[in-house]
Amino acid sequence: MAQQLPVDFEFRANQTFNDFFPGTHCEIVTHLQQCIAGQGELQIFLWGQSGMGKTHLLQACCHQAQQQNLSSFYFDLAQANLPAPALLRGLDQYDVVCFDNIEALAGNAIWEKAFFNFFNLQRDLGHKLILSACSPPNELAIQLPDLKTRLNWGLTLKMQLLIDSDKIATLIFKAKKMGFEIAPQAGRFLLIHYARDLSSLWALLEKLDKASLAAKRKLTVPFLKQILDQERNNNGE
Repeated sequence: MAQQLPVDFEFRANQTFNDFFPGTHCEIVTHLQQCIAGQGELQIFLWGQSGMGKTHLLQACCHQAQQQNLSSFYFDLAQANLPAPALLRGLDQYDVVCFDNIEALAGNAIWEKAFFNFFNLQRDLGHKLILSACSPPNELAIQLPDLKTRLNWGLTLKMQLLIDSDKIATLIFKAKKMGFEIAPQAGRFLLIHYARDLSSLWALLEKLDKASLAAKRKLTVPFLKQILDQERNNNGE
């Protein structure tokens, strides 16, 4: 490959391993940390439904790599327009490469071939490759047989669906990291009356934090009702 390094990506400061509530995913976190530390698999394929924290974990891998003076790169392939495969040029020089939503390149013959070549270079150099997808490698619509085989190499890890008690514990953990408290009763109220997916709940926490600071009130259930009612009125619901 030509020595053309890809563009830099922006670290998400709050998406480290310390900011991730492991819950039932302690084993996954351990495998990822060991991979970056050079004590585990060179390749990890992480899959599960959207909103379960895959992006957070891939970003966390890059943060850990940086702390260990390793070069790292993250890219989300699930964008409106898939970039040209030229993005891969020089990427094999990075110690750690993380690609989110790898299913986005499925069926694109040019991308599949380019990624196959990159994969071989990355592995030959002993560098780490961490991928995420919504389904396991065998269920991806990859047309290039050799690439599909490569994606099954290494370690495949499934992120499990969180039960409500885990989601509430995650909410409490996330709020504490943001600098405020949310009671279990309030967390249960949000799951019942607002949203059940973590991505929506994280966005809501940002709004609740600001509302709590502005009103100088704790996030009690009555206060949450007031905030959510105001939001619905503002949205014309």
